[in-house]
Amino acid sequence: MATTTCFLLGVKCSTNNRPVNFAVGHLKTALSTAVKPMIGEMGIATLKSEASKAIKMAPLSILNTLVDSIFQFVDQPMLPSQANFAPVDEIGGPVKVNCSHGEIPEDFPEGVFVRNGSNPLFGGLKSTVSVFGKTDSIWIEGEGMLHALYVTKDAEGNWTVSYNNRFVETETYKMETERKRPCFLPAVEGDPAATLASSFFNMLRFGEVNKIMSNTNVFEHGGKYYSIAENYVPQEIDLVSLATYGNWNLNGAWSRPFTSHPKKVPGTGELVMMGFEPMKPYCVMGVISVDGKELIHKFDLQLDHCSICHEVGVTKQYNVLIDSMLTLSKERVIKGGQLFKYEREKDARIAVIPRYGDADSIKWFHIERCCTYHLLNSFEDGDEVVVRGCKANAAIIPGPGWGENKFEWFSKGFNFKTGDSGNRNGHGMTEEGMLFTRVREWRLNLETMEVKEKDITGTEYSMDFPMINADFIGLKHQYGYTQVIDSLASSKSAKTKYGGLAKLYFEVKVEEQDTNGEQNIKTEYHWLPKNNFCTGSAFVAKPEAIDEDDGWIITFAHDEDTNKSYVLVIDAKKFCDEPTAKINLPQRVPYGHHGSFFAST
Repeated sequence: MATTTCFLLGVKCSTNNRPVNFAVGHLKTALSTAVKPMIGEMGIATLKSEASKAIKMAPLSILNTLVDSIFQFVDQPMLPSQANFAPVDEIGGPVKVNCSHGEIPEDFPEGVFVRNGSNPLFGGLKSTVSVFGKTDSIWIEGEGMLHALYVTKDAEGNWTVSYNNRFVETETYKMETERKRPCFLPAVEGDPAATLASSFFNMLRFGEVNKIMSNTNVFEHGGKYYSIAENYVPQEIDLVSLATYGNWNLNGAWSRPFTSHPKKVPGTGELVMMGFEPMKPYCVMGVISVDGKELIHKFDLQLDHCSICHEVGVTKQYNVLIDSMLTLSKERVIKGGQLFKYEREKDARIAVIPRYGDADSIKWFHIERCCTYHLLNSFEDGDEVVVRGCKANAAIIPGPGWGENKFEWFSKGFNFKTGDSGNRNGHGMTEEGMLFTRVREWRLNLETMEVKEKDITGTEYSMDFPMINADFIGLKHQYGYTQVIDSLASSKSAKTKYGGLAKLYFEVKVEEQDTNGEQNIKTEYHWLPKNNFCTGSAFVAKPEAIDEDDGWIITFAHDEDTNKSYVLVIDAKKFCDEPTAKINLPQRVPYGHHGSFFAST
């Protein structure tokens, strides 16, 4: 009778069903009594080494039987208020759609508006329970799904609009769909022993600790288009069919995670990116050639920790990175802590780096403690580098630091009192909480190393997911746009919902002063109807624009009362007016992450 040895446990497992079941029983006992403390003592290198040895010794079928016996997948419950975070199926191909209100402007560019977002397989996010404890998937962990709106003109100048959606078919997506049921164990959040055991078995079976999400953004470089989430390299996609071609690793020159928000350098068109991961080197930055074929510069920032740096900034001469207070640490998990931690005692700082610099050339500017995921822009202004981003006092990811009850920590984050704000959607705020997000400006003097920083938007509305006219990335700009959080709806659903959009006038100050005696910038709002929320907004410039704000904001939106989704086109110069066009969609589009518009060439 053929047998194989599980190296980790020293237990022989038969390939016949009855002996396998008998062996699994012994393995479960061994895992609960021997492996649990042993994992706590293991280092990451040891974990990988043991996984490599064990996978050579044990057939995959036995490993799958073992894991299926030990770990039980359970659905994470969803409330009615969370219904539009639930996944949808692929629609199967492009479907023509029409405007229900207004019309697409004649001078709107032909192109594709595409939004990425989490769309978990098998009905939704999962948790697992096992002898080690419980693990949970967090809200950013579903597989990536692309939602695309195609806007084209026929020979007579008439608009044709169609919609399509499709999964990003990563390597791990293919693994799970082939099995037709969940197989990747959640390994980010949960009991430390359970997350370590899940990491070990994922590595053992699939060669990856976590699945490849590719659910955050879509970007273009060198005439090609890529889907990305920052736990892996980008996947090239076909923007017409939404097919996935494969991984982009620059011919092997880049083999680590890749930021969700790389930036093109103004003037040269080179692409600046970086990647962070919770093992040395913690953060590496790179510059990619204009044609996307070569990694022309790469260096290690030589950090002694791993911060979550969601976005990189650029100016004409410099690269910009915010090292804030949200960190990742596998060593912390081994010692019984969480992978994610918002370190309140850690200093926050901004790195300004010459384009082709190294760790020794970095100028570090210490700033007030904060958590910043998204940058509006960065640019040079005399001796200063100006950085603008969305800043909160605590991290919204992943949340368990405030307790397992997500509603509890969301309510703490949006600690507010409602007031009569004069708008239709009850967004009014008179008190900011830990998750309340304002636009902040940091002015960094490269000669004196002085830092001047201040919030430039008021405390009435919380805002995030910023965007600008892409022609002004890395350059001084007058305008910016954000999505506006409906704090009441977000608190009730324990997930962020955006009930409107804001236009920011950086060179226009309001007369009133805030509580710190500062003048805020002028801000205009475009509110959606009650119980309507937007996602994945983008700025679309007019093909022959004269002013920076010549263009439109385009966004996916959803009506929770009718359960219908649609796309809005809003004139950026008439921001508070009714939308220029409303385009109904053939099926529901779940709330997601970032959107991009790519004009046809």
